[in-house]
Amino acid sequence: MPIAAEEPGNEGGAGGEFDWIEQLLRPLTRGAPGALGLLDDAAFLRPVPGQDLVLTKDAMVAGVHFLPGDPLDGVARKLLAVNLSDLAAKGASPVGYLLSTAWPRSATWSDKQLFARGLAQAGQDWNLDLLGGDTVSTPGPLTLTATLLGIVPTGRMVLRSGARPRDLLLVSGAIGDGWLGLKAARGEIADPDGSLSLRYRRPAPRLALGPVLRGFAGAAADVSDGLLADAGRLAIASGCAVEVDLDLVPLSAGGGRWLLEQPGADLGRLALATGGDDYEVVCAVRPDQVLAIQDEARAAGLALTVIGRFAQGTGVTALASGRPMPLDRLGWDHGA
Repeated sequence: MPIAAEEPGNEGGAGGEFDWIEQLLRPLTRGAPGALGLLDDAAFLRPVPGQDLVLTKDAMVAGVHFLPGDPLDGVARKLLAVNLSDLAAKGASPVGYLLSTAWPRSATWSDKQLFARGLAQAGQDWNLDLLGGDTVSTPGPLTLTATLLGIVPTGRMVLRSGARPRDLLLVSGAIGDGWLGLKAARGEIADPDGSLSLRYRRPAPRLALGPVLRGFAGAAADVSDGLLADAGRLAIASGCAVEVDLDLVPLSAGGGRWLLEQPGADLGRLALATGGDDYEVVCAVRPDQVLAIQDEARAAGLALTVIGRFAQGTGVTALASGRPMPLDRLGWDHGA
């Protein structure tokens, strides 16, 4: 079956793997024909004429990508959201997902119910069907993986490699809240209205930007590892340099309050631009197309802000108060 039990001899007990699949996961297919009721060992998708299939995959590990005590319905939603953010940056619309769960032996039936409820709500909100996957147990922390499938008109997927010198760099929403939200969730900084920790625990993928990006953006990426890191990936893929003006990077009210409390504003802005977990979209746009894409984004309920430019050469430059900042890191390093 697409969601397969790990141990055939341990499938039948109350709250066992068969119950997990039958009672909690099968409803998440929402009747999608390709899921085959989670009764087969594969799923299928029938390609849509005139559409390309777009696939992305992200994993989350307790203690690394979410706090061990975070509510599991929110963790489930975040698992899908971070993958949907990748689809949004490609200009794609979501179709469904494959799910892999590695549950620690300490996980209870109530834990799995809460996780499934989060998936169910996310499926309704983002029109997502569970198509299949796998479930196992682990002696380590809870480990979750989702593979998201989306569609985009043939040949219209927005790549990282389409930026050109003199293109302007734009970003959606506000930057820094994901990193600050982690600090708030750990109790390291004040978060009086809870807005920062909410941004960390419940990122909002910018799916409404998909058609806008397809119409105007030469290149795009989601901001997951840090604004400078992900803008730098556009520059590397496109064979050019990028300059980011940190004074122009949009901040939320919470981010602005935090910045005012810092001894050095320039270093504070740099920290916000390298923190990660924002799940906004950064994109390259021709100068003569900027007003048009901003108008289209505004009509979709989102703001796009010009924060820099691409140029000939290589590398990332970050300006603050008009001066280049020393960069010892651009963002989160998965290999560190």
